[in-house]
Amino acid sequence: MENPTINSMLARRSVRRYKPDQPTDEIVETIVRAGQQAPFASQLYSVLLSRKKKAPFKAPLWFTICVDLYKLERFMKIRGWELVTNDLSLLFFGIQDAAYMAENMVIAAESLGLGSCFIGNAPYLAERIAKEYKLPPRVLPLVGLVMGYPAEDFPPRPRYPLWFTLFEDEYPEFSDEQVAEAMKVMDDGYLAQGYYRKQKAKISLEVEREETFTYNDYSWTEHISRKWGQWYHSPKELLEQLAKRGFTMEERLEHE
Repeated sequence: MENPTINSMLARRSVRRYKPDQPTDEIVETIVRAGQQAPFASQLYSVLLSRKKKAPFKAPLWFTICVDLYKLERFMKIRGWELVTNDLSLLFFGIQDAAYMAENMVIAAESLGLGSCFIGNAPYLAERIAKEYKLPPRVLPLVGLVMGYPAEDFPPRPRYPLWFTLFEDEYPEFSDEQVAEAMKVMDDGYLAQGYYRKQKAKISLEVEREETFTYNDYSWTEHISRKWGQWYHSPKELLEQLAKRGFTMEERLEHE
């Protein structure tokens, strides 16, 4: 199906090298306005922007999309309401709002000739980001998003085959052979592009396992397995960041 929007989405890739050219204010505002038109529960988001800080990959634009309960509580107070919904529920709705906006921004940027890359560690740096941007309580940095004009060109990264992604009416029971087939699609695709070799991005083993991989066979499923098989054992660090931003996972007291 020929459609410029769909073609742009299917061609999208994470860009890690940018030209120094600074997008205009009009382009920045257009991207953010397009982001605002994403579906939302209660517009539980805000967007931070820096054009001065040294951004990852030397990108000219560095956005941070936040879950924002501060503005909600401000207008509820003006309306004479007190927030009673628990923070866990609000956090999930806020994550949805912020994520939809971030993706709309990416699509808008692509249509204007810009590339982008998500930076996923913002929640773990929440307090530091809060100090840098003077954030009020109840605003949680969710994800970083750098943008600019690409200084590199490469094909889109592989994705799972559709039969491993789209399940109509019920979730299938996969055999090991089927899972291995889907793994092969991902691994062969990344190996063909030389993705990890070019970036020298092999994750070191932190557990007692013999290193048997070289860049000839180290690919996506091993890379992802090493991430989630070794990192973030405890939720403590993330819960501490949430608490510092004013989010608690406790039940609110009912009104008497």
